Amino acid sequence: MKPCAALLSFALACAWSAPVRAITLPSTFSIVAYDSVTQELGVAVQSKYFNVGSVVPWAEAGVGAVATQAQVKASYGPLALALLRGGMAPDAILKKFAAGDTAWSYRQLGIADAHGRVVSWTGPKCNDWAGGTTGAGFACQGNILAGPAVVSGMAQAFRETQGELGDRLIAALEAAQAAGGDKRGQQSAALLIVRPSKRHPEYAQRYVQLKVEDHATPIAELRRLWHVDQGFHGAAAHMELAAEYEEAGHREAARREREQVHQILVAALARGEKDASMLNGLAWSCATHDLELADAARAAERAAELEPKSTDILDTLAEVYFRMGRADQAVEVESRAAALDPKSQYLRDQIARFKAGAATVKR
Repeated sequence: MKPCAALLSFALACAWSAPVRAITLPSTFSIVAYDSVTQELGVAVQSKYFNVGSVVPWAEAGVGAVATQAQVKASYGPLALALLRGGMAPDAILKKFAAGDTAWSYRQLGIADAHGRVVSWTGPKCNDWAGGTTGAGFACQGNILAGPAVVSGMAQAFRETQGELGDRLIAALEAAQAAGGDKRGQQSAALLIVRPSKRHPEYAQRYVQLKVEDHATPIAELRRLWHVDQGFHGAAAHMELAAEYEEAGHREAARREREQVHQILVAALARGEKDASMLNGLAWSCATHDLELADAARAAERAAELEPKSTDILDTLAEVYFRMGRADQAVEVESRAAALDPKSQYLRDQIARFKAGAATVKR
């Protein structure tokens, strides 16, 4: 037996033989999914359990996504990913786990792999109501739920929602909660998405990772954090991916990434986004890529209204104005920023650049 195979067999044996502690029993509903267009894999989960994001969701780009719950064995997350990485199909993984686990009838797992194959398992001894369903590229499961409508609602919402994988996964959680959710209530939620990228190998482990550890309405809070993340990190990531695709000759994929930034921007303006950092991040990404400048100006102006003394936000607004050919306004706004931070050489350089009409910028 090869050393890596021996190590995996030993780990599986330890996982199966370890006693189950009563504290690791999160009643949970979750969804695992694969997006064949972006090659993203993701998990979204909610539970009446503290910090469910540290236990249930596991994912690796190009490999798979796993939700392990009910009488949870957290080690099944990395172990399932290891087996997927070795070429084993999701249904075969369930059979392998079942063959050596004396508590298998109390477990619940959902697995999606990077080929779109999915499986959901609910042990017959999971606390009622418990069950799952699968569809094209996704699997939903839950236990201690208000009823089967929780799981069916998740599946319907995921199928019908448009937009990024993150939007669809959170919509599934929202639908599950609307159908009654966890019978015991709410406490924590999490979203984990991974994505392949040569320029950014870190995306393979964490493209999006959001956790609400303890909150009265964790799904609503997860949605809020998702919106902030889209502007603060997401827009820049989409532009990085667009450049990567463009370099590889995948022009349609690059166009989709840039369009996604525009959609995030339009949605933020439409809902009257009040997080200045989110609006600022979006506006800066658009400005530095000469993308949707009119809407970027609206976002930057809104951010400046919310935080009028932020030099970063004023600098973004000035940059947008400059890219739009409104150099005089750019100088006026950047001068306001410089008055707030008179020692900043960067702001002075920006003013000089705007006056000279230079195009380069670094921040």
